[in-house]
Amino acid sequence: MMVSASIERELSAETFPIRHGVFVAVVGPSGAGKDTVIGYAKALFAEETQLEFVRRVITRPCDVTSEDHDTLADAAFAEAEADGAFAISWEAHGLRYGLPADVDWSVSNGHVAVANVSRAIIPTLRERYANLAIVEITASPEVLAERLAMRGRESRGEVLARLARSASVTLSGPGVTSIDNSGPREVAGERFAELLRKAMAFSDMSGLI
Repeated sequence: MMVSASIERELSAETFPIRHGVFVAVVGPSGAGKDTVIGYAKALFAEETQLEFVRRVITRPCDVTSEDHDTLADAAFAEAEADGAFAISWEAHGLRYGLPADVDWSVSNGHVAVANVSRAIIPTLRERYANLAIVEITASPEVLAERLAMRGRESRGEVLARLARSASVTLSGPGVTSIDNSGPREVAGERFAELLRKAMAFSDMSGLI
């Protein structure tokens, strides 16, 4: 959902970094199962109103092999971006991604916002949100290669190149938690759920200060 004009005006006066709530940035290489882990938590916390699982806007059509997202053509995305419709936007692998601007409103009002993002925008997120939790979903190289091959979107050479790029990226700084998702999704899903419980507890305490 795009942010309304009234919320956009309210956000324009927001002082950065945004406080009170928590932004949970889920990162990791393609094939690690970020959407699977997020989906597990989303089902587990279906009745939890403090948690918001952010629906991304992507310049790619939805299909059964990809996450459920909103789709915009390149021109429409650029127009929405210019109009301030996104809190954060970035480009990766020839596509454009955006998180709706009302994410800022949610965090400023003490909610916990969970979003799948690119590792490249972590520095921007650190500046934007005072309480940032970074969850890196990983898997063994063999599992990554198998999952990417099963998608059938890329050639073997493209899969190997993607794996090489992923291996060269390392995360540093505070607030980084790594979760291995090479095995059953319940194992990684429960670890992620525990982190979200801690984020909600922190948000509750932050709202009292």
